[in-house]
Amino acid sequence: MTVPLSILDLAIIGKGQTAAESFAGSVAMAQLAERLGYRRIWYAEHHNMASIASSATSVLIAHIAAHTESIRLGAGGIMLPNHSPLTIAEQFGTLETLHPGRIDLGLGRAPGSDQNTMRALRRDPTAADTFPQDVLELQGYLSGPTRIQGVEATPGRGTNVPLYILGSSLFGARLAAQLGLPYAFASHFAPAALQDAVALYRREFKPSEQLAEPYVIAGVNVVAADSASEAQQILLDVKRARISTFFGNDRVFTDEEADLILDSVQGQHVAQMMQYSAVGTPAAVREYLDEFAKHADADELIVAHQSNGTAGRLRSVELTAQAMGLVPA
Repeated sequence: MTVPLSILDLAIIGKGQTAAESFAGSVAMAQLAERLGYRRIWYAEHHNMASIASSATSVLIAHIAAHTESIRLGAGGIMLPNHSPLTIAEQFGTLETLHPGRIDLGLGRAPGSDQNTMRALRRDPTAADTFPQDVLELQGYLSGPTRIQGVEATPGRGTNVPLYILGSSLFGARLAAQLGLPYAFASHFAPAALQDAVALYRREFKPSEQLAEPYVIAGVNVVAADSASEAQQILLDVKRARISTFFGNDRVFTDEEADLILDSVQGQHVAQMMQYSAVGTPAAVREYLDEFAKHADADELIVAHQSNGTAGRLRSVELTAQAMGLVPA
């Protein structure tokens, strides 16, 4: 294997499933990934999405950490404009204090929601404009010195939780380079600027106390199954589910209706979002991931195992680990 392999767990609530069942699946995935030798698992902040259960990201990380022993866990990411930097420093300082050496903090500037949800979150529409300053303020609370005189994060101060900048454009790449932070590109759903962003990041990177050399994590979808036909069917089912998520307005389409939309211009956008996807048997997945790591110029891959059911995701986690030669813990 050429690069470390990690997991982005979207905490999917499948058809007919409850949030509690989704959380149980996330625990099972983390325990399996830990045994198989994956490096880390990240959870993303999304709001007002009936199919994603990771809205209270730090709470979910705490739950997973309590049910695992060694695998790194973190946010991929926290949408910082939704929060005050002090609050996030306290949350992740608490996590690091409870689970030393295991916590990551990835930061994004997108809302993770729609306009109405932004209002429900009491988010200022201009909050994203201060994202660079907010990252620095947060860093001060965790690693010092504080940038707000007389204000410290407790817990948080001195925990040195590592920060990662997440992005899907040149903005995040440039910010990560300027601050000397590792950069994670969301190529698993926003593939367009991958190579340009990584090239800019590596070219403009400035060393920092946290990081001496540039470090790139690239997202990629994986559907690993025991046969190529099974993997293709799982992928089709995932695309159909996404059609209902993006276009259903709380309505679940039949397979026939979803396929018609997939064939439309709007539906093709869903397919383009999943441009970077390794689909098939373990051998095919390995070949794709090896090539993708070179294409992305990545130091690490973070994999979104795609399946509408927990069993399918766990099987994909297992088959991919075997294919990529991960070392069991």
